[in-house]
Amino acid sequence: MAARALRVTPSAVTKRLAALEASLGLRLFQRTTRRVSPTAEGEVLCERAVHLLHAFDEVQAELRERQAEPAGPVRLAATFGFGRLWVGPALAAFQARHPGIRIQLQLTEQLPDLAVQGFDGAIWLWNAPRERAAEWVSRKLAANQRVLVAAPGYLERHGTPRGLQDLAMHACLVVRENDGGPDQRFDHWRLRRTADAQVTHVPVSGPLSSNSGELVRDWCLEGRGIMLRSLWDIAPHLASGDLVRVLPAYAMPDADVHWLAPYQPRVPRRIRLLVDFLAERFRGEPWKRFSAPTAPRGSRRTQ
Repeated sequence: MAARALRVTPSAVTKRLAALEASLGLRLFQRTTRRVSPTAEGEVLCERAVHLLHAFDEVQAELRERQAEPAGPVRLAATFGFGRLWVGPALAAFQARHPGIRIQLQLTEQLPDLAVQGFDGAIWLWNAPRERAAEWVSRKLAANQRVLVAAPGYLERHGTPRGLQDLAMHACLVVRENDGGPDQRFDHWRLRRTADAQVTHVPVSGPLSSNSGELVRDWCLEGRGIMLRSLWDIAPHLASGDLVRVLPAYAMPDADVHWLAPYQPRVPRRIRLLVDFLAERFRGEPWKRFSAPTAPRGSRRTQ
């Protein structure tokens, strides 16, 4: 196998290995008629050689990047909804600016083990999980918040909540995404008041729930109940008036947009350029540029 990789004869590899062992005064491989296996010293040499080769590859890549337009592959992960609506167009614009860069985006609802699965990074709606905090780097790209919304037709039929306590009398559409285990309560919304940052845990219930945020959004658009959903996802519906804000003084600010990546001592230039581009692209939360009408003051009627 080594001979094929080097494009030389097996005897040439054997001679080079024998010469290396002679110069070191050590046996690096045990040889039999059927197999060749490394000794303890051979294991150490192979491990160090791999590190040296990787370091040399990094030096070559850095020198090439300094002399030319950044090029090479970038493998990324993102959640389905945010990835399709916001990350995809951003990556297309970045690639058009740097034609030598090839981007592969994988949409998934489960955050991959980035290093093990060969990802350069992820654009994710939550920070790095605790068990990865020491191994990954994180950079906040944009603030994001989840807000209460409903279709005007639902509010006409059931009334508009005037306080958090009124939510108990309404059909609340619950999203059961990103399962955090048996202790995670999807039927409790943690809402923060904008004026003083006071947080209230509000128990909610309703006849419809799903692990698909898009399906719950569709139910909300049909007038089935009140939903808690990220602004980036519903901004066009707010702008069109198909949805309106409910209790706009409250929000759930727990889904900021982050860049997550495995730690590496030298980050390739193409990755640095991409992260800076995304930070600029999402700066100011572009989904907020849509207008956001709020529900008119109404009664607490729920019949």
